[in-house]
Amino acid sequence: MAAMDLKGRDFVRLSDFTAEEIDSILTLAFDMKREQRQWSLKGKTIILLFFNSSLRTRTSMEIGVAQLDANAVVLNVGQDAWNLEWREGVVMDGDSPEHIKDAAKVLSRYGDIIAVRSFPKLKDYAEDRADPVMSSFVKYATAPIINLESGVEHPCQGLADLMTLREVFSHNTRRKKVVLTWAPHVKPLPLAVPHSFALATALGGCDLTIACPQEFDLEPEVVKHAQETAAKNGGSVKIERDQAKAFKGAEVIYAKSWCSRQFYGRPAEEIAFRKTLPSWMVTEEKMATTSRAKFMHCLPIRRNVVATDAVLDDEDCVVYQQAENRLHAQKALLYKMLGS
Repeated sequence: MAAMDLKGRDFVRLSDFTAEEIDSILTLAFDMKREQRQWSLKGKTIILLFFNSSLRTRTSMEIGVAQLDANAVVLNVGQDAWNLEWREGVVMDGDSPEHIKDAAKVLSRYGDIIAVRSFPKLKDYAEDRADPVMSSFVKYATAPIINLESGVEHPCQGLADLMTLREVFSHNTRRKKVVLTWAPHVKPLPLAVPHSFALATALGGCDLTIACPQEFDLEPEVVKHAQETAAKNGGSVKIERDQAKAFKGAEVIYAKSWCSRQFYGRPAEEIAFRKTLPSWMVTEEKMATTSRAKFMHCLPIRRNVVATDAVLDDEDCVVYQQAENRLHAQKALLYKMLGS
């Protein structure tokens, strides 16, 4: 299974991959984390396009590419005085000097992989759900595409999260009680991370409980796919409105804030609605009701908003372990896509 490669394929959504394929990536990731030897992609070039800022994703990708002895070319779209147009048939008489159609074809001749990070605008749900920037690169590039987070998924984070769950549970994640809890924040955030975490736990056969107010339900199609995938792998996915009930006996708590589809594009209304909710912040008292659960979060995290200092500074918090695993999981992914 470890010899399975992904050559020529895009890595845009976890839902496009089987549990066996994901297992193959993570098997190599664990080898890379454990062994101090060189896996080489010498002579390969990875182009990293960032439409928005990043700390862990950019750093882990650049360092990972360097450790594989390959070349990284980083482009900050919209920050280097240029933007890319994605709309079809548009008259380009505005601020964007180049269309993704042309950029993707050119970059495909320069690089072996194009990795793209593009946050949604959080204004139009139908548009963001269509993932126009990522979809355009997939459509027009001839080089494989890696999704470094878009409006729909964050599959690289999902890989690292599943890798962390395997470490927490000694590589046996099946039927483990995992909770993905919605949490407060100062502003609406994308749905990508919770979507990918739900899919990652489904691939791992966990028993996932998604705890959130009804107004913050995830995309129904993603939840349905996660439920179907979990069932195939011996797990389950359910929704719970009562955070306290969800926490009881949980073995992992994954806190994450995300926006409401009901208030999509109306941030002021959503923020006002959030103030009417009881506190969903993860506290030491709430964690005490679990089965000494490990605490997970993708970072960055707003301390004492999403979770308290006591939770984040506790020995059962594994957020830095998660962050480190981004490096190993992404190196394994790159090697599976390009290595011999």
